[in-house]
Amino acid sequence: MELANIEKLVEKYLNAETSLQEETTLKNYFKEGNVAQHLQEYSYMFNYFEAAKDETFTKTIQLEPKKSKKRNFKWLSVAASIMLLFSVFIGNEQYKKHQAEKKFEQVSNALKLLSTNLQKGEQAVATLYTYENTVNKILK
Repeated sequence: MELANIEKLVEKYLNAETSLQEETTLKNYFKEGNVAQHLQEYSYMFNYFEAAKDETFTKTIQLEPKKSKKRNFKWLSVAASIMLLFSVFIGNEQYKKHQAEKKFEQVSNALKLLSTNLQKGEQAVATLYTYENTVNKILK
């Protein structure tokens, strides 16, 4: 095979423009062994491709996830649920406490208002007693 033709095929191969027949020609050229010195680096590449075809994967692939990871997710979800319930319980207690304080404040304001009105009524009654005492003194 002509060296110029091989060089053109290598250039086309590197640009991903070769056909399958041209790639086979390149593989056969680099497989023979009498490769030009400046094309020696491509020889390693094509020889690797030939060797890589024969390699097989012999390890078994585990398709199911490990149970320990699944168990960790179970415990994580249980812990999250417990924390959620705990926070709802604490929040509910805080809400009840806030409501009780609010009711206490309302009752306190209502009692202050009642006390103010009772003091006004007591002053009015005291004025009436004074008036009644004065009337009784005049009538006697």
